[in-house]
This record gives sequence, C-alpha cells and structure tokens, in this order.
Amino acid sequence: MKAYLLLANGMVFEGRAFGAAGTSVGEVVFNTGMVGYEETLTDPSYYGQIITQTYPLVGNYGVNGEDAESARIWAFGYIVRELCGTPSNFRCQKTLDEFLKEQGIIGIAGVDTRRLTRIIRESGVMNGALTTEYKSADAVRADAALMEKIKAYTVKDAVDSVTAKCMETFNENGKYHVALFDFGYKRNILRNLVKRGCKVTLVPGRTTAAELAALEVDGVMLSNGPGDPAENVKIIENLKEIAALGRPVFGICLGHQLMALATGAKTEKLKYGHRGVNQPVTDFAKDRTFITSQNHGYAVVAGTVDPAVAEVSHVNANDGTTEGIRYKNIPCFTVQFHPEACGGPRDTEYLFDDFVAMMKGGC
Repeated sequence: MKAYLLLANGMVFEGRAFGAAGTSVGEVVFNTGMVGYEETLTDPSYYGQIITQTYPLVGNYGVNGEDAESARIWAFGYIVRELCGTPSNFRCQKTLDEFLKEQGIIGIAGVDTRRLTRIIRESGVMNGALTTEYKSADAVRADAALMEKIKAYTVKDAVDSVTAKCMETFNENGKYHVALFDFGYKRNILRNLVKRGCKVTLVPGRTTAAELAALEVDGVMLSNGPGDPAENVKIIENLKEIAALGRPVFGICLGHQLMALATGAKTEKLKYGHRGVNQPVTDFAKDRTFITSQNHGYAVVAGTVDPAVAEVSHVNANDGTTEGIRYKNIPCFTVQFHPEACGGPRDTEYLFDDFVAMMKGGC
C-alpha cells in the first residue's frame, strides 16, 4: 500500500505504508538518534507530532516492550527511510510494523528523509499529514480540505492529554519521598529515582501546593512533557505556590521551562528544536561539556531570567540556548536536556545524585 506525506508548504512525499491505515495530521519534526526508536515513539513529549527518523535503517532490532517510556505510542505518525521487516535481536517480541498496527499509528517508509530533514531545518518545523487514503500524489495535493486541516493544526491541551489521572506510589519503603509531577513523564525518570532509594509518588500535572503539602514529600520532581509551556497557565500558577513550600525541586525539559515561567522568565519556540542523543551542553559549574539527549521545541530565553532570582547554569554548545537554570532563592535546579535518557548518553545522571543530596541537606 502506498502512503503519502503532505507538508503545509504543499510538498508531497510518496512512500510505502506500514503500521495502521488512515490519515493523521500533526507537527512534522526530526530525531537524529541512531537507536532508541521504541523509547522515542513512547515518549509523551512527542504528543501531537509526526516523527522523522534521520538514521536511514529503522526497526532492525524490533520492539521488546521493556524499553518503552510509557504505556503507549504518543507520536501521531512515523517517517523512515528504510524499514526492517525481519528484525534480529534476542529481546525482540514483535516488529516495528506490528507495534504501530497495534497502536493505530500510521508509518511511511521509503521517504528521502535526508531531503525532508533539510527542508525542516531550512524552513522550520511545519505541520503535515500522513495518509494512506489516496491513490496518487496528485490526489493528495488536490484535497483542499486536507490542506486546511494541516494549516489549522496546533498542539493543544498537550499536558492534560498525557498526564496521569490519579496518584500512584512506587518503592513504598524508600528513604526519601519524591513527588514526581507527570507532565508526560518518561519511565526512566522514575527508575532513576527508585534506583537511588527514593519513594516516588506520581502525581497529576495539575496537583496543587495544598495537595502536595498533604503528601509530606522531601522533594519535587518536575517531568518532561509535550506542547507549548506557556499554555499551562494554571500549572505555572501552582508552581509559584509549590516553590514557596521550600522543598528541593529538580526539573527536566518541560519541567525546566515551567519553573522558569513561574519565576518570571519567558520561553520561545525554536526553528526546528533539539531532538536526538548527541547535543553538546556546557555545564559552567563543572567547566565541562557533556553530550546529552534532548527532545524539545521550546527554550527559555536567557535574557529574561532575573539575575536576582536565578542564573543560567548550562548552555547548548551549538547554538547557545539555555540548557539549565540554578535558582538562588529556592532549593531548585532545572535542565532542558534528559539526564535519564535511554537510549542515549548517561553522562549527566549525576544530576539525580545532586537532587538526592539536596534532600539530604547536603547542598
């Protein structure tokens, strides 16, 4: 079966369909990781987005279920150059094609992903549609209604769409009690906290300061998540009150952006974002540059960070965007990248140790 990708600029890419049939509209982005497609597809931060994988061969080790970062695929579509239909790995349980079919997600293979990535880099992230419901590229181009849907699409209510509906506790006998705010959390954040002896209560993204105080936690973890951070007005207001509780706070990705907004800074949308496992980040305190995994389309504007409140602690060595903030008036630090990433480099896992040290009262 043929499949087509229609971009908002009118360009059409033809390829072979895999996964589910139908039509899906979303924001077309690219990820530069060579491995980790199962983790990528199940990362809630990709809610509302159609992922282009720049690495040319995808699916060669199959899908195992153990590497998933959540219970389902959150991406709205998947674009690859070459799909492997006969994976070979001792952990493999199913093919990538079978995985997408089960989840109702459309995939397209045989696309010139290098060309597509260059278009996105030059023009910026744009909306598009994946479809298997047309007989030719000309028919896709001729559908004015589909183009209108593409142009009108925005990622809305993203956090509310992916967050947990109720609280859940893990590692009940852990030494330090951490509230993990689920803005679209990845399971490996939870694993890293439990590995360090923490009791973790997963809480919905809109949990209030009063509800948090009732849990008697030792620390607060603000997770990653999808969408425009400035859209989360109520959560930002909640974070102002949560910060006033005086508990140590560690934020990752969207959590980093939301805390910055709660303290008066601003965010901006990047031209094509940072999505991959090879992003260099300079840590000023350590005077070192680490290779990190990232997945975000927005960034905190450094010039809007009030120096009386906080300081920029990390920057992206490629483009100079803000990658970390350390706060002066509250026990809090946040980073834009993913220290918990799998697959990806683990060079910055020390930040979880720093968070535990804060709860111990060591810093």
